[in-house]
Amino acid sequence: MSDDLVIAGKQFTSRLIVGTGRYRSMEDQVAALEASGTQMVTVAIRRLDLDNPDEKTILDYIDPDKYAILPNTAGCQTVEEALFVARLGREVTQTHFVKLEVIPDPKYLFPDPKGTLEAAEQLVKEGFAVLPYIHADPVLAKRLEEVGCATVMPLGSAIGSGQGIHTVEEVRIIIEQANIPVVVDAGLAVPSDASKALEMGASAVLVNTAIAQAEKPGLMAEAFKHGVQAGRAAFMAGRIPTRTHAAASSPTTDVPQPTAAGR
Repeated sequence: MSDDLVIAGKQFTSRLIVGTGRYRSMEDQVAALEASGTQMVTVAIRRLDLDNPDEKTILDYIDPDKYAILPNTAGCQTVEEALFVARLGREVTQTHFVKLEVIPDPKYLFPDPKGTLEAAEQLVKEGFAVLPYIHADPVLAKRLEEVGCATVMPLGSAIGSGQGIHTVEEVRIIIEQANIPVVVDAGLAVPSDASKALEMGASAVLVNTAIAQAEKPGLMAEAFKHGVQAGRAAFMAGRIPTRTHAAASSPTTDVPQPTAAGR
């Protein structure tokens, strides 16, 4: 039976989305994407030099036959900026998918909930498949689903912090209430973080800095691939319930008693 990830009608066998920022070289980026097994790659449209057609951009290093491009509005501080960059991204990449980020805070990089909802509502009306990056807010997540977003993408912890998932309880509630894919995005540091997200029932994870800034990005990307696969398999298998006391794995009844001769 197929266990594909489906976002806005598009199917993916990989549940690992990979970002393209902060790599030390394009060679590292290409190798990491290949090793990760990803099928969706985010690209910050504001980082592209679109004024010089002779200058290579990140897009020149990404094979469109292998990877679905997910333009994002990283760097946008207002609704107006995010709308402009989303529309530009659609023209540049020829896709209606967009990862929506509205982040006015330059220090902690937490997303603006009001601005995100406002921008998402407008982009959905314009035919975009919107994947909004949000704080782990179950109420906001539900509102974004109701206005027609393709996913919700709650943060695990601050962008690039490598702190892992600090928002476990909130993400659990979002997953419980959602009828669209939930993608845990930001703060993941090691494959066990990704595995934990998938074990909870998240549909996918998005990882950038943890791979790009690793000592060996290609090897870390491969490790994340396996972490995601293990987490999904564990979720599908169904974990045992948590107990407050021990439960013996060997039988404790009908066990032969030792005889006097055997003592």
